[in-house]
Amino acid sequence: VQLQASGGGLVQPGGSLRLSCTASGSAFNILHMYWYRQAPGKQRERVATISIRGIANYADSVSGRFTISRIDAKNTMSLQMNNLKPEDTAVYYCAASIAAGSPARVDDYWGYGTLVTVSS
Repeated sequence: VQLQASGGGLVQPGGSLRLSCTASGSAFNILHMYWYRQAPGKQRERVATISIRGIANYADSVSGRFTISRIDAKNTMSLQMNNLKPEDTAVYYCAASIAAGSPARVDDYWGYGTLVTVSS
């Protein structure tokens, strides 16, 4: 199973970006999905989580500005980021808890990061 993130780029403060993450492979079931970010010189932090039931949770720093969603039929999740701030500048990573294999085993999978830069 592989995760592929996309959608990063340069945006001005107050602007919006939408990140997407798509899982590919065979015979797998996505359980929970996550977005993390890592800013220069800082530890990686979890930004948002969406459960298998579609329940979302957010870090306090992004609550009210970011929205996580998933489309299970497409093995895709997205992160809509509005009112972006310079402190949102980071490499964003998607991750997922996925059951795969026979017998099924649950592991965490990570995609390569996508850079988001918020600057005027």
